[in-house]
Amino acid sequence: MKLGRPLSALWFGSGRPRWHPRSIARRTLGASLSPLSLLFRSTVAWRRKRYLGTRDAAERLSVPVVVVGNLTVGGSGKTPLVIALVEALRTEGYTPGVISRGYGGRESRKRGASLAVTGTDADAADRFGDEAVLIRLRTAAPVFVGRRRLAVARSLLALHPEVDVVISDDGLQHYALARNFEIAVFDSRGAGNRRMLPAGPLREPLERLADVDAIVLNGLDTALPELPDGLVPLQQPYRMELLPGTPYRVNDPSTTRPLDSFRGRRLTAAAGIGNPQRFFALLKGLGLSFHRMPLDDHHRYRDNPFARRNSEAVLMTEKDAVKCARFAEARMWAVPVFARVDPSLVDAILGNIGGRKAALPAAG
Repeated sequence: MKLGRPLSALWFGSGRPRWHPRSIARRTLGASLSPLSLLFRSTVAWRRKRYLGTRDAAERLSVPVVVVGNLTVGGSGKTPLVIALVEALRTEGYTPGVISRGYGGRESRKRGASLAVTGTDADAADRFGDEAVLIRLRTAAPVFVGRRRLAVARSLLALHPEVDVVISDDGLQHYALARNFEIAVFDSRGAGNRRMLPAGPLREPLERLADVDAIVLNGLDTALPELPDGLVPLQQPYRMELLPGTPYRVNDPSTTRPLDSFRGRRLTAAAGIGNPQRFFALLKGLGLSFHRMPLDDHHRYRDNPFARRNSEAVLMTEKDAVKCARFAEARMWAVPVFARVDPSLVDAILGNIGGRKAALPAAG
């Protein structure tokens, strides 16, 4: 979901003193939105009761389902975690498939659509959504997108009967699809001001954390959001860390270059993700200096926004890179990130989906 800057500042703050005019304006805006937040909270509670008197009231597939989601709008690191779980479950002998909303994809917006993501066309991200294409390219797992997760999962299984576990990228709030394991991911922004939409970033109240099977904190400096009195999660939070990989040229992914070779260069760093500062902090921690170019989550590249930048190189997230292929210059580089996840999280998932299978033999 794209976050306008005024709402993002309202939800997550900007570090300005409370007496600053913009801080006062944000508090006034928040107060005016509070009645809508109460209405949204009531709607969420009604939907959850309608679908889930108990978890078993939702419709169950023939294979286990793992949902990777969050309670807040905007990215928190779900997609790197999905990629890591696909690889981890493969190691344990499973054949995962992935379903996604396909946010931002023009074809996935169509009502009733259940689409197989190819990830190879220059306009694939525009058709299927950037995150779905990235998952497909990174994992080569079958990825299907569409508005209705249950129908999308059925389409995936019909065309890929070899799939024996479905991972849902987002979908914590899609109650019609029963799940065997639920994961809620938080990054360093936590739950923001802890209010429901639109006065705050929460899509569900924090009490929802009492029901999920795992809470994952993305970043070693990320703390569990302050929980309501009496709320006890089922498990202690698991840790996840995003580590940078070797940058590759956007218009020629076979060409790579070490990250430290960019030191001392005139750089632009672009990030169209839920929390651009996370990408910038990663690059800064590696000793790079750059001009920051934060963009809205799922930014739509109508043209080349870097053409007038006097930069020797442009570093961007992979989520941005899949949308820049049609105008990519040689100076544009994608910086992949890899999720290092607490191994006990994979153990917990295996315990809920049937345990380990015989590991697949190594290739070659």
